[in-house]
Amino acid sequence: MIEGVKIKKLKVIPDERGRLMEILRSDDDIFKSFGQVYMTTAKPGVVKAWHYHKKQDDNFTCVHGKMRLALYDARERSPTYKEVNEFVLSLDDPTLVSIPKLVYHGFKCISDGEAIVINAPTKPYNHKKPDEYRIDPYNNDIPYDWGR
Repeated sequence: MIEGVKIKKLKVIPDERGRLMEILRSDDDIFKSFGQVYMTTAKPGVVKAWHYHKKQDDNFTCVHGKMRLALYDARERSPTYKEVNEFVLSLDDPTLVSIPKLVYHGFKCISDGEAIVINAPTKPYNHKKPDEYRIDPYNNDIPYDWGR
C-alpha cells in the first residue's frame, strides 16, 4: 500500500425505508480535517485522471455504480515511490479511500451506468488558485493502463 493511503470499510445499514451509510466522521482515525464535500460523476468507460494536490488530502467513496480508482506515488522520498495501487469502489463493497497530498490519482467508471463519487477533501476548493496539478490520463510516465 502506498505510504499515507488509508482505507476505511464502510457499512450500509438497510431497512424497509431505504439505506444509510456513514462515510466519514470527525472521530474516525482516518479523519484529518474538513474542507468541503462534493460529488463528481463519470459515465461508463470515462477516465478522470491524473491529478494530485499539494495542500489537501482526498477521501473518495463511490455511492452509485462502480469505479476503478488508481493511485501512483510520485514522491521521490517516499518508501513506496513509483508504487501503484488500485481499488474497485462500489456499494457492493463500500470503502472510503484516503489519498494523501502529492499522490497522483484518478478513476474510471466501470459500471454499465454512471458512477457517482463523493469526495470530502481536507481543504475547500480555491476557485482562484486551484490546488490541482494535472497530467494527461494516457500520455505520461505512470505505469498504469486504463484500457484494461
